[in-house]
Amino acid sequence: MIELELPWPPKELSPNARVHWAKRGKVAKAYRAACHLLAKKAGLLAPAGRALLMLEFVPPDRRRRDDDNMLASFKAGRDGLAEALGIDDSRFVTQLRVSQETATGGVVRVRISKFEEGEEG
Repeated sequence: MIELELPWPPKELSPNARVHWAKRGKVAKAYRAACHLLAKKAGLLAPAGRALLMLEFVPPDRRRRDDDNMLASFKAGRDGLAEALGIDDSRFVTQLRVSQETATGGVVRVRISKFEEGEEG
């Protein structure tokens, strides 16, 4: 199993953010590049076949958040991970969890393993 901590997605990437598309694009590109670089530095290798992508969102504070918005905010990060692994992100089977703990600035804990048929996805 591969484990990695990535930065919390910028607020501009939230589906609820009212941000001009050009600004959102720049922020998404920067976040994707940051996640790609961190994954490359960690030396991640893609498992054969489908990959189980387990995401644990550790928010920066105790405000209530929707898990679907967190996942959507992380799309650029997911794309950066897939690019670093050299795979198409359609190979990911995603599981997500929202932590009860908090972390300064927030983090996304990523675990990647081989997806075994019959696992929940």
